[in-house]
Amino acid sequence: MWYSKITKDLSEIPNFISYYEKELENHKKFVGINGNLEQNMARLPGQTETVFNSLQEIEAILNFMNIQLRKIKQTHYKQYLEGYNRALTSRDAEKYSDSESSVIEYELLINEVARIRNLYLGIMKGLETKSFMVGHITRIRAAGLENISI
Repeated sequence: MWYSKITKDLSEIPNFISYYEKELENHKKFVGINGNLEQNMARLPGQTETVFNSLQEIEAILNFMNIQLRKIKQTHYKQYLEGYNRALTSRDAEKYSDSESSVIEYELLINEVARIRNLYLGIMKGLETKSFMVGHITRIRAAGLENISI
């Protein structure tokens, strides 16, 4: 949903970020183990799929933004290499293009999207841990320790 919006209009990125921050709060609830163990086990695959799909969309947008950043850098690089008053080495032109304000602003925006991605990676780690714990609790119960509580 968001990938097509952002590829058409980069001004949608703040809305994208706020949407996924709100969704992150809902997804954090998936990580906890409470209530009936069987219900936790039954919900886990769907919860994992939901978070993973969100993570994949964020990754796709981050990849798109990195491609756009390379385009912006290349434009400035060519400008410095071909149109500067004195001859620059390719390394100097690269340094100058990296310090352009449009490049820095775009890198900051990419950093914000990467932050959201990292938060979703944390949720995925939590779901992996939940799966591990639920499996071990099931084994403990299968061994006859029915009185165990979470």
